[in-house]
Order: sequence, then structure tokens, then C-alpha cells
Amino acid sequence: MAWYILFTAPLLLIFITVVIIPFLMGIYYSFFQWDGIGANPKVFVGLDNFIHLFGDTRFFKSAWITTLFTILAVISVNLVGLTFALLVTSKLRTANAARTMVFMPYLIGGLILGYIWQFVFSDVFKLIGVVTGLEDVFFNWLMDPSYALYALVFVFTWQMAGYVMIIYIAGIQGIPNDVIEASEIDGANRWQKLRNIIFPLLMPAFTISLFLTLSSAFKIYDVNLSLTGGGPANSTEMFAMNIYNEIFGYGNYGFGQAKAIIFFFIVAAITLTQVYITKKREVEM
Repeated sequence: MAWYILFTAPLLLIFITVVIIPFLMGIYYSFFQWDGIGANPKVFVGLDNFIHLFGDTRFFKSAWITTLFTILAVISVNLVGLTFALLVTSKLRTANAARTMVFMPYLIGGLILGYIWQFVFSDVFKLIGVVTGLEDVFFNWLMDPSYALYALVFVFTWQMAGYVMIIYIAGIQGIPNDVIEASEIDGANRWQKLRNIIFPLLMPAFTISLFLTLSSAFKIYDVNLSLTGGGPANSTEMFAMNIYNEIFGYGNYGFGQAKAIIFFFIVAAITLTQVYITKKREVEM
């Protein structure tokens, strides 16, 4: 018991200090009108900040953009990650090299990743379009409100797919070989093995991967900041950036905290619902 307390107490203290206390302070400040400057007075407004949210069209626009981005990102990340996991667990000679190359983008910081791809979209894509004549496809996506969001999805997928791939690889390697061999003896083809054996037994990996990609997509900020900055014309301003701009850009600390609280409950409700649904579909091995 003493060793348990010794190792968990510091982590628990850090968690309380860094997460719990700021969260409770955020709830407190959401009931005030305040610009975030300590010398200026705080005016208690009760639930006015939350009521004011219903008239904030920019917040609802960012909510729609974030929802659309999350749907596209979750599908693309898990599809690419699962595809690579199936490839590198097959009899592929370059499996180890492929696994390393796909995972490497996850090790790059989000801000750096955004600036790298900002150069790719602005200069490399333009050059490819001029050389190949495919200027309708290869142009600066970041300058077009219709394509900027897809650029974010592309970069997010490039960053997260390798991490999700590792989770799926662990799930595939955990499937008993005798189950696969029995299906092959019964004459099951590759698609039947995937649909009836591998996918059902991979549900724990699906649960984890969907949870991570859902929460990460909803909370994205660093790549959003460095790649598009919310532009053009606020067409890629996500939830987190909208809250940051409200607090530090416009000086509406209380209103921004109210947005953050609503954002927390939305993400919590969606991710917990996803975990509940996918947990029910898990199959015991």
C-alpha cells in the first residue's frame, strides 16, 4: 500500500493541479463577465454567458466545421490506419520499414507539422500543378475555403494514421492463429475472414482507436493554428480555436470559459456514447 501511494501520489497531485483545479476555475469564471486581466473587476452575470451562446453564429459555424472535420478525419484515419495494419501484418518483405515510415509523422509536433504542410500546399502543390498541367487539383488548397478543410483532414490523417495503425497491429496479432487456420480449412476466402473473424475480434482495437481519433479531432488546435490559422474567412476555425480567440483575441474571458464548458460536455457525451456502443459489440476470444 505504501509503494502504491508513493508512485501514484505525485501523478495524482499533478493531475489535480493541472486538470481538476483549472477545470473548476473555468466553471467559476463562466458565470462572470471579465476580460481576464486581474486588475479589472469581475461582474457576476449568472447564466447570461451560456444564454448568449445561442446567439453566437460564429460559435455555431465553428461547431459545424468541427463536426464535419471530425467525421471526415475519423473515417480517413481509421481506414488508412487499418489498411496499413493489415498490410504490415501480412507476408510483406518491407513490413518493418513500412511500419516505421507510417508511424514517423506522429512523432512530429503538431505546430511543426502544420508549417511543413503549409509549405507543401503553397509551393510544392503549385509547382506540381504547373509541371503536370493538373492545376485544378494541385493548387494551394489553403487559400480556397472549399478545400482548406480537406487540407486539414489530409494532414491530420497523415499524422494520426501511424499511431492508429500500431493499435490495430496489436489487435491483429492478438487474434489466435488457430481461429484463422480453422476458417481457412473451412474454405473461407480473404474477405470472409476479414468480415466474420478479424473485424469482430478487432472491436477492442476499434473502441480505442475511435475514442482517440474522435477526441483528438474535436480538440485539434496546434495543426489548425499553424496550417490555416482558422482561415480563409474563418472557414477552418475549429472549436478550440474559436474558444482561444474569444478569450485571448477578444478579451471575453467569461464568455470563452462558458464555450469551453459546453465544448467539454459535447466531447464527453459523444466519446462516451461511442465507447458504450463499440464496447457492446466486442467479442470475447
